[in-house]
Amino acid sequence: MTGRILALDPGSHRIGVAVTDAEGIAAHPRPSLDAGDPGLLDAIGNLVRDLGVGLVVVGLPTSLSGAEGAAAEAARDFAARVEAHLGVPTTLHDERYTSVIAERALLEGSLRRSKRRRLRDGVAAALLLSDYLETRR
Repeated sequence: MTGRILALDPGSHRIGVAVTDAEGIAAHPRPSLDAGDPGLLDAIGNLVRDLGVGLVVVGLPTSLSGAEGAAAEAARDFAARVEAHLGVPTTLHDERYTSVIAERALLEGSLRRSKRRRLRDGVAAALLLSDYLETRR
């Protein structure tokens, strides 16, 4: 695999986005995408092309027990659509707790609610990507 790694943390309203640095060591949050945007796959394709992405990691929400529900099924479907549309390898990675940890980190930073809401999805995607990178090492 060559290129950067892009993480997508799909939600019902927004999709958190993060990307690795050129060396594939650190994860950096990016602005989130609108999950309801009809041009969503094209917007992701633009990121893949512009950033030189060689792999897309999609967050897979599971319960504490590891069981998968409707949200996990939707994430699997989303990952399959991304891979089919972009032709870039796509993998799923457990994203338990990423949104909760991101919210706590932003609360500790004393950010206003509106700013936390804008940043939370990207931070959650960066946590997802960092965990993925750690499991690969």
